[in-house]
Amino acid sequence: MGIQTLKHGNFKRARDYFHLALNEAKEGGNKEFIGTVYNNLGHAYESLGEFRRAIEFYRLSLPIAKETGDKGLKGAVYNNFGHAYSFLGEFRRAIGFFQLSLPIAIETGNKDLQCRVYINLGRSYSSLGEFRRAIKFYQLSLPIAIETGNKYLKYRVYSSLGGTYDSLGDSMKQVEFYQLSLPFAIETGNKGLKGSAYNNVGSTYLSLGDFKKAVEFLQLSLRLAVETGDKRLKGTVYNNLGVVRACLGDFEKAIDFFQLSLPITIETGNKCDEGRVYNNLGHAYEYLGNVRKAIEFCEAGLNVLTETGNKVEQAVSYYSLAWLSFLDGDLFKAEESCKSSIKLFEEIRALFQGKDEWKIMFRDQYDEPFTLLWRVQLRQGKEGEALITAEAGRAQALMDLMNSQYGVRKSIWSPSEQGMELIMSISSLLSSPTLFLAEEDNINTLLSFWLLLNGKEFQMMQKEINGNLTSLILQTYENIGVKKVVGNKPLTLQEEDEGAALKRLYDLVIAPVSHLIKGDELIIVPDRSSFLIPYAALVNQHSRYLSETLRIRLVPSLTSLRLLAECPEGHHSTSGALLVGNPWVETVRIKDNKPFPQLPGAEQKAEMIGQILNIKPLTGKNATKDQVLSRLNSVSLVHLAAHGCPETGEIILSPNLTDAIRPKEEDFLLTIADVLDPQLRAKLVVLSCCYSARGKINAEGVVGIAPAFLGAGARSVIASLWALSEEATLEFMKHFYEHLVAGQSASKSLHHAMKWMRESEEFKAVKYWVPFVLIGDDVTLNFESTKGEALPLNLGKTLITCQGMRNKNFNLCLMDAVRVKGGMSLRNGMWHGLRNDIIMWNVIYAE
Repeated sequence: MGIQTLKHGNFKRARDYFHLALNEAKEGGNKEFIGTVYNNLGHAYESLGEFRRAIEFYRLSLPIAKETGDKGLKGAVYNNFGHAYSFLGEFRRAIGFFQLSLPIAIETGNKDLQCRVYINLGRSYSSLGEFRRAIKFYQLSLPIAIETGNKYLKYRVYSSLGGTYDSLGDSMKQVEFYQLSLPFAIETGNKGLKGSAYNNVGSTYLSLGDFKKAVEFLQLSLRLAVETGDKRLKGTVYNNLGVVRACLGDFEKAIDFFQLSLPITIETGNKCDEGRVYNNLGHAYEYLGNVRKAIEFCEAGLNVLTETGNKVEQAVSYYSLAWLSFLDGDLFKAEESCKSSIKLFEEIRALFQGKDEWKIMFRDQYDEPFTLLWRVQLRQGKEGEALITAEAGRAQALMDLMNSQYGVRKSIWSPSEQGMELIMSISSLLSSPTLFLAEEDNINTLLSFWLLLNGKEFQMMQKEINGNLTSLILQTYENIGVKKVVGNKPLTLQEEDEGAALKRLYDLVIAPVSHLIKGDELIIVPDRSSFLIPYAALVNQHSRYLSETLRIRLVPSLTSLRLLAECPEGHHSTSGALLVGNPWVETVRIKDNKPFPQLPGAEQKAEMIGQILNIKPLTGKNATKDQVLSRLNSVSLVHLAAHGCPETGEIILSPNLTDAIRPKEEDFLLTIADVLDPQLRAKLVVLSCCYSARGKINAEGVVGIAPAFLGAGARSVIASLWALSEEATLEFMKHFYEHLVAGQSASKSLHHAMKWMRESEEFKAVKYWVPFVLIGDDVTLNFESTKGEALPLNLGKTLITCQGMRNKNFNLCLMDAVRVKGGMSLRNGMWHGLRNDIIMWNVIYAE
C-alpha cells in the first residue's frame, strides 16, 4: 500500500503507511522486512524534502541489509544515501555512495537500480561542473531506461539532460530534453514527478522570456507541491516565481516570493537552493537601491554555496558580490571577487577537454566577470592590467580552438608582469597599427581604446558616446539602405544622411586614434557590437572613406595574431579549392517554416570563380552537407555561396540523402559544431553568404560561423555583414578573385574590389561594396597547382594506385581528378567520402 501511494506522489500518506508497517515488522521480528521498511521511510521523507530525516532511516536500514546479506536492499540504500546527500549539496559524498551501489546493481542484474545510479552520478557531476562526465553517465542510463520501458527513468534521464544543458547555456537542448521528459512524468501518474516536470518547463519559459507561460506552469507545479507535501519543490517554485516578478520589474513582489522560499530551503537543508535564494534576494534589493543590504544577502549566499562544491553556483555568486562591491565603490573587493569568479569558471572549462562547442556556449553564458574586471581595473588606473584582462576574455573559447589547432598552449591570463610581457611580445609581431576596442554599456557607451604599434608601448584613451553604440550602428545600417531585422520585424530608425551617419561612427571609433595611425593597413580587435561596424565605409574629416587610405582587417583577439604568426611552416594547405554555390534548398525549413528561394546568382558566382581557377564547383543537389564536410579539411581555398541564418550566420547546404519529406536541420545546416570538427587547413575561407559574419553579440565579439572557421584552423576568413545583392556580389567576387589569382594578398584583393565597385556607376552605393570583411591573417594563395585539364575517369579501364592512404578502397572514391605533368593529382586535394584518412597525396595514373 505504501509503495503504490509513494509512486502516485501521495508522500505524506505513504510515510504514514510505512510507519504503520514498521510497527508491524518490529512486532513480527522480521529483520529483512524491517530493513526494507526503514529504506522506504527514508525514501518517503526524501520525497517530502526532509533529507536529514531520510538519512536517519537509511542509517537504520543499511546495517540490517549487511547483516542479512540482502544485496538488493544494500545497493538500494547506498543509492538512496547518495541521492539524499546530493540534494543537501554534498556531491562528493553522494558520489561515494553511488559508486558503492553501482557494482551491486551490475552484479545482481538490477537494471532499474543501475539506471538510477547512472542518472544520479550524472546529476552529481553536473552540479560539480563536470558536464562531460555527467553526460557520459546519462548516455549510459538512457538505453537502459528505453530497454526497461520504465517511464519514471525516462523522465529522469531527459529532465537531467535538460538541467545539464541549461547549465552549459545550450537553451535549445534544454528545451528539447525538458519537452521530452514531460509526457513521461504525466504518464506515470506520479503527482510529485508531474510537479517537478511543470517546474522545469516553467523555468524554461522563464529563460526564454515568456513570463506568462512560465507563471502558468509554475503555478501548476506549486499546486502539486502543496498537495504532495514536497517541501523542496515548493521552495524551488517560490524562488522561480520570484525571478519572474523580478524580470517584470516588480522587485517588492519578487522579495515576497524569495522570503517564502528561503525558510523552506533552510529547513530542507538544500544548500544550493538556499544559496541561490540569498543571491536572488541580493539582486532584488540592488534594484531597489539598497546596495548594502544586497551585499549582505550575496555574502550569505556565497558562504552557503562554498560548502557545496558546486563551482558554477559559487562562481556566479562571486560575480554577484563583485558587481555589488563595484556599485558600492569598493574596487579592491570587486577586483578580488571577479578574480575568484574567473578562477572557478576556468576550472570548469578545463574539464570540457575536446568539447569545443561547450566552451563557446559556456563562455557565452558566463562572460561577465572578465568584462567587469577590466572595468574595475580601469577605474583604478591599471590600464595595462585592464588590457590583459580584456584580451583574456576576448574570444576565449575561440582561442581554445586555435590553441588546439596550432599546438600553442600559452595563456594571456596571468599575473600582470607576465601578461605585459606577452602583450609586448605580440606587439613586436605586429606588421600594422592594431586597435583594441572595449565597450562599456550603460545609458551611454564608454569606449576604451588601446593602440599597439610594432615593439612600442600601447597608447590608451577613452571616449564616451552619447547613446548606445549598438543602436547607432543599426541606425547607420538603416541609413545606408540595409534593413536591419530584429526577430521577424524590420527595425525602423530615425532617417539620417548616409554620409553623416558614417562620419559620426568615424568620429566615435577612429578619430580618437587617427593621428597615431601610420601606413596603409589597420588591424582592429573589435568588442561586442563594434564587430558589426562597416569600417571600410566610415567617412573621415576630409569626406573620404577609410578604405581609400587604409586596408582594414579584423581579428578576434591579440593572441590570435600571435598564434597565426607563430604557426608552423606548412601547417596550411598550399593547393586545392572547394567551391560551393546555390545548394538545393527547396525542402529545407528552419524554425519559422518559411521556404528558402534558390540562388541562381550564387551558382553563377561559383561557376565564374571555377572558370578563373579552372575548378569544377559543387552546385545544386551535389552541394550536400556531407560532400562539403568531406572536402573541407584538405584544400587551401574554401568558397561558400549560399543562404545564411540571420541570427547565427550558419550556412544552409543541400540536405544529405534521406527518405524524410522534410529533412532535419542536422542534415543540411552547417553549424559551428560542424565547422569545428574537421580541422581545417585552408589559408582562406570566403563566405559569400548573407550574414556570415553575424552571430550573437557578446563579449567575444560575434560568435558566429566566420570566427568558427578561424578557430577550426582557417588562416583567414572573408565574410559578409548583411544580405547581399546578387548582381553586386557577382561583380565584387569577379574582381576580388582576379586580383587574388594574380598573386595579390587577400586584403589587397579585397581593397581593389571595393575600389572598383566604389568607382562604378551601378554599384557605388555603400551597401553594395562594403559588406565584406577580412577576419584573421592576410594571406596570399598560389593557384598554379590547382589548374589543369579535366580528365574523365573510367574506373573499369583505368589502373590507379595510391601511396600513403589508410583506406585501400580509395579507387571507389575518386572524384574530379586532373592530369598534371603526365601524372594525376587530386581535384581540390580530397578523396570524396574520406575524412582525415590522407597521410600524403601521391597518386600515379597509367593507361
